[in-house]
Amino acid sequence: MEGLVPPDTQITLLGSVGDIPHYDADLQAEGFPAAVTEMAHAIRSADGVIVVTPEYNYSVPGVLKNALDWLSRLPEAPFGGKPVSLMTGSPGPIAGARAQYHLRQIMVFLDALVFTKPEVMVGGINTKVDVDAGVITDEATRTFVANHLNAFASFVKRFSRL
Repeated sequence: MEGLVPPDTQITLLGSVGDIPHYDADLQAEGFPAAVTEMAHAIRSADGVIVVTPEYNYSVPGVLKNALDWLSRLPEAPFGGKPVSLMTGSPGPIAGARAQYHLRQIMVFLDALVFTKPEVMVGGINTKVDVDAGVITDEATRTFVANHLNAFASFVKRFSRL
């Protein structure tokens, strides 16, 4: 997303959801893992959060759902009242739509303020992104994502003034 956000916007990557252990109530009873509390702190500190995910088996990847399950159990809900943008991508034509809709349902429980339009669901993503360079190579997709990010930045500013 570098180079696609408005000039007054900064994107900071969260830690990897892969660093969070599988949810276990017994483990939670011993205390929240550092990867969970660090991610929660980063989310609370952000003005808004962008979740970018592929679709696995018609839904959200298990590691993402696991991270959200951990975060939902913290005493101070990190997503509560937080503006959130959702983006999905898939090599197929449905573009992660099913994952995005499941993620929207999860975000309702987390009390997030999900940004709704324009939605970003990129089909054929394997032909539009250079994974090694970390850039979107398809110009129409770059423009579409940049427009979304500009609209999301405006959405975030509306809630930061409340």
